[in-house]
Amino acid sequence: MTRWLRLLRHRAQDEPVEKLIVGLGNPGRKYAHNRHNVGFQCLDRLAQAHGFSFAQRRAKASLALGKIADVGVILAEPLTYMNLSGRAVKQLVSFYQLSLENILVIYDDLDLPLGTIRLRPEGGSGGHKGMRSIIEALGSQAFPRLRVGIGRPPNNDAVSYVLSDFTADEQITLESVYEKAVAAVEFFLREGIEAAMNAYN
Repeated sequence: MTRWLRLLRHRAQDEPVEKLIVGLGNPGRKYAHNRHNVGFQCLDRLAQAHGFSFAQRRAKASLALGKIADVGVILAEPLTYMNLSGRAVKQLVSFYQLSLENILVIYDDLDLPLGTIRLRPEGGSGGHKGMRSIIEALGSQAFPRLRVGIGRPPNNDAVSYVLSDFTADEQITLESVYEKAVAAVEFFLREGIEAAMNAYN
């Protein structure tokens, strides 16, 4: 058994993990404020709201562990770059022996207007490469997700758009988006995906 697995197993015995919340993005400062990194941005706000610190770097991810709403959770930001996000998610799901309904993935969605969030219990990737990687790694698309709208680019250049930073005006809108996303995740942890959908969709 590798050193990180021994460490995580010790932590798992002390603080059982019931849910895995994954935010998608690309690691590194140059990507931090990109539209494609809104999953990381939402997860950072969730961690901040509950005093969590991303102090561990294991399983190809930056991790924060703790309790939210009396639920043992692990927050994970894959460090593999977006297209290989599934590698980190699969390792964490396998180690903690989590069922797929106990995962929630937060990611950006071009098909939703900025300021909109949508929860779903399952579904395809919608062309999102991070989600495609996770679906392929897990061999299933039957896991909850929280889609955060970033809107469509005016010139249809999706690649440049998602890898560009939010504008100053968009950042103002994002403050309410972060609040809604954090509240939706907390509700999901307390009540489950169906109730969260009814409350936040």
